[in-house]
Amino acid sequence: MEEMTEIEQGNAFDNRRDEFEMDNARKSLVAKPISLARLIFACTVAGGVQYGWALQLSLLTPYVQTLGLSHALSSIMWLCGPVAGFIVQPIVGMWSDRCRSRFGRRRPFISAGCILICVAVTVVGFSSDIGYALGDTTEHCSIYRGKRLRAALIYVLGFWLLDFANNAVQGPTRALMADLSSQHGTSAANAIFATWMAVGNILGYSSGSSGGWHKWFPFLMTNACCEDCANLKGAFLVAVVILLLCLTVSLIVAKEIPLSDIEGEDKKKETACGVIFEFFKAFKNLPPGMKSVLLVTALSWLAWFPFNLYDTDWMGREIYHGSAKGTPAETRAYNVGVREGAFGLLLNSIVLGITSLLIEPLCRKFSPKFVWALGNFSMFACMAAVSVISVWSVKQYNPVLHQVITADGHVRIAALAVFAALGFPLAVLYSIPFAVTAQLVLNSGGGQGLCIGVLNISIVIPQVIISLGAGPFDALFGKGNMPAFAFASAIAFLCGIVAIFMLPKLSRNKFKTSGVGGGH
Repeated sequence: MEEMTEIEQGNAFDNRRDEFEMDNARKSLVAKPISLARLIFACTVAGGVQYGWALQLSLLTPYVQTLGLSHALSSIMWLCGPVAGFIVQPIVGMWSDRCRSRFGRRRPFISAGCILICVAVTVVGFSSDIGYALGDTTEHCSIYRGKRLRAALIYVLGFWLLDFANNAVQGPTRALMADLSSQHGTSAANAIFATWMAVGNILGYSSGSSGGWHKWFPFLMTNACCEDCANLKGAFLVAVVILLLCLTVSLIVAKEIPLSDIEGEDKKKETACGVIFEFFKAFKNLPPGMKSVLLVTALSWLAWFPFNLYDTDWMGREIYHGSAKGTPAETRAYNVGVREGAFGLLLNSIVLGITSLLIEPLCRKFSPKFVWALGNFSMFACMAAVSVISVWSVKQYNPVLHQVITADGHVRIAALAVFAALGFPLAVLYSIPFAVTAQLVLNSGGGQGLCIGVLNISIVIPQVIISLGAGPFDALFGKGNMPAFAFASAIAFLCGIVAIFMLPKLSRNKFKTSGVGGGH
């Protein structure tokens, strides 16, 4: 018995020594310092993905109403996002933590997701043509005003595939940045990520607001697809080209060490059931302070999603007084408002890009907790302004006195100013929750991909609430967007209070300089 104990003690000592050596090898291989320039270009794919996402946000809610779906149903359509986020991102994040491909842990998932995005945006762009070919109508799109249910079905399928693919890319890309951040720190890595998202937004919203794709590529116009549809189609085809270019740059620059080179062959066998079990187990073993981060993140996005869902529709309806299914004059006014909303989102992205570079210095000076709370109070002020501007616009407009359906000049400027001002709280949402999560994970030794996926759960749950509730809620109060924005303003104020009292305190210097290892 004594002999067995000595053997067991010897084996235990050998195991501890092997684990110590393995840990050192992991740190030296995964956290190998890279230059800031390579870190920046490694995240290029985030800009390409965000280009398509910007088009999705600015153009698709108005577009689907032209296919026959109501204003209320268009919000329910966005349920695919939270469903995809709840299922895809945590599972993909966990699998990417354990992937032993010779191409690396994150890059195979990023590549597969980008290819699916290309397929999805092509399906969405050509949904009208596919529906026409399947027998929606034989009339020309300039004449036909009825429902196109087959096109709507194709569109919804493409839309859902697009959201699933976006979520498959987002988690591994953020985890890749955390893996590579090394001496540059988690805050710098997430600021770079947010900046690339701003660049993608700027390009995407510029593309969505141009309205000139049907002139540059006239062959995109068909019997089923008139000017506005052709503009959407052209913008999405360009999105495919930009995404593939950005993906190529990231794959070349982001050199990963295969996990099989770090861990022994004995760890290679893992079942799918084991991975799923690990995912649910992660909720019980969150790093200290993570639950507060999840709560504040959820409240922040609950305040943001109403605007995210209806921003360009708000410009078309409440500011330009148009209708997606009204008279020809109302339809023209609505489409002008949608393009103006895309221009507002372009201004928003410029502010987002500038303030993303300021997030790290602000966190060093005031603390991440203070900056996050400040972002939420800023969102409260902006959402309250949206409600005020809506009331102002409706009172200013009189259809009897105004022969031309358009927006009042002062109302238009105020609306665009709110779009721009919302760039700051959006920069906070794009960077601080993920940087704080990465830091908490580093302190506890968890997995980056898994915990970022868990954080995404606190983003998708608010989206479910808004997607299910915004349409019926707006229909109850006159089929407008203002009630949802008033609700968002109240939630943003509440979230600022919760952030002050519940977020964990992080050392400002630690938040700046700490790197992130492999997180297996």
